[in-house]
Amino acid sequence: MNYSVGVALAVLLMLPACAPQRPYRVPAPPARSTPAPSPVPPPPSAPPPETIVKPLPPDPKIREQDLKPKPLPPDPPAKETARQPGSGATPIPESGALLPTPLPDDSSLLAKITPGVTPQRAASLRLTDEGSKLLDAGEPAKALTRLERTIVIDATNPYGYFYLAKAQHRLGHYQESLNFLGVAESRLSGEPFWLSEVHALRGENYRAQGQLQRAEASYAEALRLNSGNRTAADGLNRLQLETPSANR
Repeated sequence: MNYSVGVALAVLLMLPACAPQRPYRVPAPPARSTPAPSPVPPPPSAPPPETIVKPLPPDPKIREQDLKPKPLPPDPPAKETARQPGSGATPIPESGALLPTPLPDDSSLLAKITPGVTPQRAASLRLTDEGSKLLDAGEPAKALTRLERTIVIDATNPYGYFYLAKAQHRLGHYQESLNFLGVAESRLSGEPFWLSEVHALRGENYRAQGQLQRAEASYAEALRLNSGNRTAADGLNRLQLETPSANR
């Protein structure tokens, strides 16, 4: 009995030691975060006033046919070139008509004496230049004598034949002039400036012989090769004056 009482007392004494001990300080309760105030939305703006589109009144001047696409006007007819009476199909350019750009002047014979030219050709070219100046001075007989020597020195000089033809024309020997022009043309196939001069002088011979159709064709060919050929242009103008019925 005494033993049971002693055990009970021992258990009672041990219970306080097994109980959890309280902290020295009572922890403060956690701070509560204050929620941020929600933004207040702005008051809705008033809707813009509606624009009332009124239909346009019908225009009595607008007709249904005015709304249809109109056909384009026809192109203006191309200008035709004037023709001389009795001529074939060689056109003569109207005054003011656009022509190709004139070729650069290649009439200087001394400029053709380059380092690669043979001495015979150089001497022949110098004589040809002297003969051309005598023609410009109005001395075709002296020019002819000088020019005949050019082809003796160099028979392949095409410019000597051309100026021989020009001297014969000035002396009134039109057929002889045409003969020399035929030789010059065969040796000037790659020089359009000089070929234009050949055709223009041929036209002068034909006109002097009264062969107006051939003269017109030669002048037109000269202008085709070089629109700046004044001899051919003046020749065509003279043909128009000599045949006034062409303008009727």
